[in-house]
Amino acid sequence: MIDVRDGTPAPLGANRTRKGVNFSVYSHDATGVEILLFDDVDDREASEIIRLDPSRHRTFHYWHAEICGISPGQVYGYRADGMRKSELGYRFDREKLLLDPYARAVAAPKAYDRQAARGAGSTVATGIRSVVADRRGFDWAGDRPLQRPFSRTIIYEMHLRGLTRHPSSGVDPELAGSYLGLIEKIPYLKDLGITAVELLPTFAFDAQDAPSDRVNYWGYSPISFFAPHPGYASSSDPLAPIREFRQMVKALHDAELEVILDVVYNHTAEGDENGPTMGLRGLDNRVYYILQKDHPSRYADFTGTGNTLNTNRSVVRRLILDSLRYWVQEMHVDGFRFDLASILTRDEDGRPLSNPPILWEIETDPVLAGTKLIAEAWDAGGLYQVGSFLGDRWCEWNGAFRDDIRRFLRGDEGMVRKVASRILASPDIYAHEEREPEQSINFVTCHDGFTLNDLVSYSRKYNFLNGEDNHDGMDENFSWNHGAEGPVDNPEIEARRSRQIKNFLTLTLLSMGTPMLLMGDEMRRTQQGNNNAYCQDNEISWMNWDLLDEHRDLHRFVQQLCTLRLHPENYNTPPGKTLNEVLSMAEWKWHGVRVGEPDWSENSHSLALSIRFSPKRLGHLMLNAWSESLKFELPPPHRQWMRVIDTSLASPEDIQLEGRPIRDGTYVLSEHSLALLIASTDPAAFQV
Repeated sequence: MIDVRDGTPAPLGANRTRKGVNFSVYSHDATGVEILLFDDVDDREASEIIRLDPSRHRTFHYWHAEICGISPGQVYGYRADGMRKSELGYRFDREKLLLDPYARAVAAPKAYDRQAARGAGSTVATGIRSVVADRRGFDWAGDRPLQRPFSRTIIYEMHLRGLTRHPSSGVDPELAGSYLGLIEKIPYLKDLGITAVELLPTFAFDAQDAPSDRVNYWGYSPISFFAPHPGYASSSDPLAPIREFRQMVKALHDAELEVILDVVYNHTAEGDENGPTMGLRGLDNRVYYILQKDHPSRYADFTGTGNTLNTNRSVVRRLILDSLRYWVQEMHVDGFRFDLASILTRDEDGRPLSNPPILWEIETDPVLAGTKLIAEAWDAGGLYQVGSFLGDRWCEWNGAFRDDIRRFLRGDEGMVRKVASRILASPDIYAHEEREPEQSINFVTCHDGFTLNDLVSYSRKYNFLNGEDNHDGMDENFSWNHGAEGPVDNPEIEARRSRQIKNFLTLTLLSMGTPMLLMGDEMRRTQQGNNNAYCQDNEISWMNWDLLDEHRDLHRFVQQLCTLRLHPENYNTPPGKTLNEVLSMAEWKWHGVRVGEPDWSENSHSLALSIRFSPKRLGHLMLNAWSESLKFELPPPHRQWMRVIDTSLASPEDIQLEGRPIRDGTYVLSEHSLALLIASTDPAAFQV
């Protein structure tokens, strides 16, 4: 038997009390709010409907009630009534079941139908529901975020389901594609040498937000900013996602691996004006979204998804801050990568702000003080803020690193000066900010685009299976197929592709900045030329673990690069030093094929760099993106150089951390390859 009491406006969401659960939700313009209780996730009707009395259950714009006699696991939803004038931006529909913006758990009934939420009529039977969670019921056993410095970080971007979903994963079939399935692959991740996993969206998302007969695989279609995605749980228990997510984080931390979440605070799954009403739209459309100023029936679309969150509105700012704090305090994550982060700089009319409140609040929040913050510093509305993203803590995905490294290694002209800058953490982009070198997140591949195998195997995209006539995805990838399109049996082409892959990996992992690798690049995972596999929840996107045996040599190469990167004598950036200070302190010099004579001309395709890693350790990097071998002069000390890397050589000679002596004063570097030599006055320095 339930008993409905007044309740309180704080805290927001559904929170356990001594006698039941307190519900609180914000709605500025609603004239009435109902709480619907369900006995089971799949029930088509509510067992109880509690209509809130504004005289008792409304404080300012907060609707609240304490319902005694219910407990964690209770399934619920809201309905909100109010003005229904889309031409003014009001989209209340009292027939639509609405998600709680602060729900810690959500669940979709078997009858869930995204299309039903788009049209007229009730969605009580078919709508996604919220679930009351007990936020205290997990023993962390002393676990806490690791707070590893960026200077000691190697990021591995991965899809949680895709890592273990393939039959070849060797994971218990009941756990494949789940939070717990990832735990079984921790030894592999640790052995690879990475220090942090960056998970594609794990906030609950609408898998039906995709073209017909396909599914939303990537997860950039959020329906909640607090609930872990239920589709990644191994159990149908509505509270399993919270429990299993925490188990996963704790297990990763036990292995000294950080957890970075790819978070989407720029839009929701409700889409454009023709999209479904699932939550924010039905609670307070004018508050939560940026509407077109002259046509409030339409949404401003700076995200390419149909709508844009009004992130600098006070209520939405609090929602985002509360979400971030929750994932750090109660779920123990170590950092966040903000999808289309430039959205967070736009005001309520969509105009860029010079000092956006939400960014400063995130940066200065004490709960987030030790948390990694990474911005994708652009949006679909034309903002591109790489090198100018606000704040003193934010690191940025360096799109220029990706494009310039691709173009240089492909052999494009006019790229030598640019690649020189990318190797040194892009001072042309970041030096003016007086920030640390690790501000630049260096990557050549990520989920959005070709895999590394496909980057060297296809000269154009093949996205036909996405159902959009190959119009989706980027057209210009700066890729090169090395003589034939797609898979080949030609050993010469395969050798060139393998060499180029090692070039990409070496520059990513050994350049100044923070390196990021894409899941499966270490074993040449392919998406068959698809550079936008967001709707491919199948073998196109999954990690095929059979490739590991086929490409053990490349896997070893990546392992050794990670070891070299994290060796205390290498890339030992002094703590607290800016990029400018590091470069001014470092002993480094550019060369061409002749010592001291770099060729910066438009038609140059080669470069060499000498740099002192530490008082006892010198490095000499040579790059040849030309179609013929080149002979490089070596700077003194001629007879102390040891070859550590030469990407033109077969495994295991391609990388030997103990070094191979170079007796001559020159080094012949094959076409489209690179080499790293190290000289040391301390023999123990080679004991990596």
